[in-house]
Amino acid sequence: MTTMSTNKPLPTPTGISAPYWNGLKEGRLTLPHCKSCGHWIFFPRRHCDKCWSQDLEWKEVKGAGTLYTYTLTRVPTLPDFADEMPQKLAVVELDEGVLFISDPLGFGGNDLAQGLAVKVAFIDCEDDAGPFKLPVFERP
Repeated sequence: MTTMSTNKPLPTPTGISAPYWNGLKEGRLTLPHCKSCGHWIFFPRRHCDKCWSQDLEWKEVKGAGTLYTYTLTRVPTLPDFADEMPQKLAVVELDEGVLFISDPLGFGGNDLAQGLAVKVAFIDCEDDAGPFKLPVFERP
């Protein structure tokens, strides 16, 4: 199990995002889906950002997508990230059309390129509140 330092930003589930975090605990990537227009929504919210309907349901997505863009930072955003230099941050476009920000797993800085196929994976983490999982993206 990976243990995150408490100095790193940690997720704080809310009433709106709880289904997302509960799905991650089970190793599933779930997102809100609009029953009115069929639009997938991320980040979790109470309404569809396309048609404004509040008729949403949580559905599991495949977790497959492509690397939309990425960045490499050479200066740690916080001191606790110093061991991860260069820090990699990816924006993945899921096959469902949602843009998702996450860490690319198993990529060196020179391995990242727009358009690469990726799939979701889950890393086990733990903080003072107990264990949880975070989504990351790796090669299929």
